[in-house]
Amino acid sequence: MKEAAGEANLTVIAIVLIAIVAAVATPLISNMMKGTADKSCCQQYGGQWKSGGCQDPGVVGNEFDSAGYEECRKAGKGE
Repeated sequence: MKEAAGEANLTVIAIVLIAIVAAVATPLISNMMKGTADKSCCQQYGGQWKSGGCQDPGVVGNEFDSAGYEECRKAGKGE
């Protein structure tokens, strides 16, 4: 009977550890996905990702569409 109780305790510990890992990993993965989507929108509309934001690279022949970039970001957020 003690073996069954010990196995049950280990199962509970494993479930709690899995829940903790999931609770920590979910926001990290969510932030990475958002950052990747923002960078993709920036490049798609002719921008350059610098210092955590999309900027006009100032290259002749490369038009940066800031309105298109903002619309792309909003669409990615489901707004």
